[in-house]
Amino acid sequence: LLQVVVDARHDLPGKLAHRTSVGRRPDLRRYGARVRIATWNVDSLGARLPRVQAWVEEFQPDVVCLQETKCADDAFPAMDFAAWGYDVVPHGEGRWNGVAIASRIGVDDIRPGLEDADLDVEARLLTVRCGEVHVVTAYVPNGRTLDAPQYEQKLAWLARLQALLADRYDPSVDQVVLCGDLNIAPEDRDVYDPALYVGTTHTSEPERAAFAGLLDWGLVDVFRARYDAGGLYSWWDYRAGNFHKGKGMRIDHVLATPPLADRAGAVLIDRNARKGEKPSDHAPVVVDFA
Repeated sequence: LLQVVVDARHDLPGKLAHRTSVGRRPDLRRYGARVRIATWNVDSLGARLPRVQAWVEEFQPDVVCLQETKCADDAFPAMDFAAWGYDVVPHGEGRWNGVAIASRIGVDDIRPGLEDADLDVEARLLTVRCGEVHVVTAYVPNGRTLDAPQYEQKLAWLARLQALLADRYDPSVDQVVLCGDLNIAPEDRDVYDPALYVGTTHTSEPERAAFAGLLDWGLVDVFRARYDAGGLYSWWDYRAGNFHKGKGMRIDHVLATPPLADRAGAVLIDRNARKGEKPSDHAPVVVDFA
């Protein structure tokens, strides 16, 4: 008998929004999924490769979107992914940033970047087609502070992302999924204490308007479509024991067009991946599409 234990304070009996069970992990395949897509900011693939391998071997996602790989393309551990059964497309520059998509259902139509020379100075976006699904992995700039030039660059980056999606796809027809660390908490319920985030990045009105613009274009926040509760986070600062105190934010997202979102089954944030030795400060987000 499969037993799933969810944080009691979330009042989500029998659901998998935050998996905190001990013992055997939930078998999402019981939902009859045909494609399992995961996204994870690994905060340095070189430092986290053994953890990524263990997680991939356990969860068996069909497509894995990675962010903050901090790995140049010529140094990417492609042979490791091949040994796990994945074709992998990296897009990285070395010390910082970097994204990748690993797929065991094929990769085609590879398109790195935003097609904007001014905004593509960092490796933050990659699009490939996996089967019939157009998969986009994004590592949106942090923005630093509201008065920093990086904040305006973040807003420009987000505007270009929406324009690029609109140029390429019809959300009523195309199966598109945007996965990644978008560095935006869309609503107050997506941060542990909204009052602390007044006048900061990740929660400012322009950033939230940019996120809402992606939804207005036609994307669906797959996690939020399933779970209404607050207190469900994907990132916790390394400092001050914030993970154990439940002080987090939901900034890692899976957004899909309706032809794909309508097929969403199980959805979870795997908090267990945030535990243990040398974890990323982000947890993977996993969605099964039937």
